[in-house]
Amino acid sequence: MTERESMAYDVVVVGGGPAGLSAAIRLKQLAAKAEREISVCVLEKGSEIGAHILSGAVIDPKALDELLPDWKDRGSPLTMPVTDNQHWFLTKKRKFGLPDMLTPPFMRNRGTYSVSLGNVCRWLAGQAEELGVEIFPGFSASEILFTEDGAVRGVATGDMGVARDGSHRADYQPGIELHARYTFFAEGARGHLTKRLTELFNLREKSGPQVFGLGVKELWDIPADKHQPGRVIHTQGWPLDDAWGGGSSTTRTTTRSRSASSSRSITPTPICRRSRKCSGGRPIPQYVPRSRAGGACPMARGQSTKAAIRRFPSLCSRAAR
Repeated sequence: MTERESMAYDVVVVGGGPAGLSAAIRLKQLAAKAEREISVCVLEKGSEIGAHILSGAVIDPKALDELLPDWKDRGSPLTMPVTDNQHWFLTKKRKFGLPDMLTPPFMRNRGTYSVSLGNVCRWLAGQAEELGVEIFPGFSASEILFTEDGAVRGVATGDMGVARDGSHRADYQPGIELHARYTFFAEGARGHLTKRLTELFNLREKSGPQVFGLGVKELWDIPADKHQPGRVIHTQGWPLDDAWGGGSSTTRTTTRSRSASSSRSITPTPICRRSRKCSGGRPIPQYVPRSRAGGACPMARGQSTKAAIRRFPSLCSRAAR
């Protein structure tokens, strides 16, 4: 086995998104307040910070007020306040606007800003580096490292120069081990290391099943005469005829707009634990077609896994196949 180099830090943050960068900044702030020196590094698998974050977003600056109260004086990308907020119900040929008084409060976007989330991350990275955080873009954490007693002691980056058949090319370089007193996982909703930790430590044992959505995002350049800076549009209805979801469009600059649409996942979600009555602990679909199962899945109504298996044993065996 190839020996890997190692580097030691007080804190290693896995993921250079808003959560990971904000955590690194806050840790450095707390250390300075306590007159202590701590070493913090951030690993980002993208070629640069923000490379994997294509989302346009509407941001409430409340959290930023707490993290960096003088963010307006630091050249932040929050420069386009939301000036117009609309909610449309779409059909194939028409739209119907929802009056502002009927719009849910959390969708009114008063006092918020339309931004590129990738630019926000790049700016946060600059703030973190000013505080002494070391940021390593282009390095993906591929393995969790454990101590002899089973505690997490850090991560290792992936090997470089490995051929498809697993052999080492001439430019092969082994990964680097990053040891830490504390490892902060901020990989996102489906991070592969986070999933490994979730399984190993049963982190979702007392939680409900996770539900995922599928989103599609685009960046548009549009004519200036068809553009209103600061406008935010939420939509529902067409083209999602039989799925829960909607869309949004945020205007960030004078000629650029970001649009996104999403729908709730109808993919079977693993929700049953290993059981003698369930072959190998395979998943029971959370959304059960009524024509095949004779009713909605009991797990959706909060019943136990055993109740689901008793009621739908044939469904469980089908899922196992």
